[in-house]
Amino acid sequence: MIPYGRQDITSEDIDAVVGVLQSDFLTQGPQVPHFENKLITYTGVKHAIAVNSATSALHISCLALGLGPGDYLWTTPITFAASANCALYCGARVDFVDIDPDTGNICVLALEKKLLLAEKTGTLPKIVMPVHLAGRPCEMRTIHALGKRFGFSVIEDASHAVGAQYMNTSVGDCRYSDITIFSFHPVKIITTAEGGAALTNSGKLAERLRLLRSHGITRDPKQMEEIPQGDWYYEQITLGFNYRMNDIQAALGSSQIERLDSYINRRRDIAKNYDILLKSLPISLFEYADNSSYHLYTVRIDDKFSQTNRNEVFKRMRQHGVGVNVHYIPVHFHPYYRKLGFKSGDFPAAEKYYLEAMTLPIYPKLKDHELQFIASRLASALS
Repeated sequence: MIPYGRQDITSEDIDAVVGVLQSDFLTQGPQVPHFENKLITYTGVKHAIAVNSATSALHISCLALGLGPGDYLWTTPITFAASANCALYCGARVDFVDIDPDTGNICVLALEKKLLLAEKTGTLPKIVMPVHLAGRPCEMRTIHALGKRFGFSVIEDASHAVGAQYMNTSVGDCRYSDITIFSFHPVKIITTAEGGAALTNSGKLAERLRLLRSHGITRDPKQMEEIPQGDWYYEQITLGFNYRMNDIQAALGSSQIERLDSYINRRRDIAKNYDILLKSLPISLFEYADNSSYHLYTVRIDDKFSQTNRNEVFKRMRQHGVGVNVHYIPVHFHPYYRKLGFKSGDFPAAEKYYLEAMTLPIYPKLKDHELQFIASRLASALS
């Protein structure tokens, strides 16, 4: 089975991890700040806070921005559930904005229309969370301008977009957002096995994020209420979590980030090859932007062109040994969210996308002859 995504682990990665295992530090040591500094250097952001998962990063980012009971977070329905769940962890409410069918990303026209209605009813969001689906950046400049106009904060869920570019700068520089989230899950662009990071240009938010990832505990005398009683002394000054990244993960990430640009270039080459190989098939291809990180390569099995629906094509591809996938089931379709009052028909563009979308394998070590095999199997599955 050719998987839809796969990590690339080299001897350099293994040596980096073994070096930590042979060192004095396994959990909280020098490798975490070393990795954070590499993220800062790569993106140009001022602060990077590494944590044990992107979900953790989303959670503490919402808390750092003051999200709580009575507040709303808006995001896209075409995303992994964590993008919405993080608001519920804070006791806030979630709502969704429909997608642009051409990109799969949050539709800025739909967002503005929904904001105008919410302004009249007093239900404006405290946070809007655009998701860079498949690694293609959202229209962040417009979203940022809407944030200034309507008074909401912006968290970029860039779990798919490590290494992507927007307006000729790196996604993660937070030029148009308060906080950007990265994921380092094994199927993402680079991996720390599990792990994530929150990036920000705000020193105040960075300080809050660091507190929240580590039990709300500080060893900084400037933050304490009492005079330190000795070098052992620390204080818990807020309610936090054990969301720390460990040195093993950070060492792997520091090694992987050295190859980030080569990974992105290979993904872009694969996407261009797919475009050529698939152009004659009865499917719809997304017009991926050159600035995308190409975390996913998604096609749409559109009933305007094909007599075979997505589910049947999916089944046939799996039978042929191609590990296709679907990204994503709309969040509001999940039973938990239906119980919150969401229903079919709420977000038509997202729902149509879900019925048609299928993700093809894409990862740096995917070989050209495998691409040709996938394309031939897709042609066969469609016939």
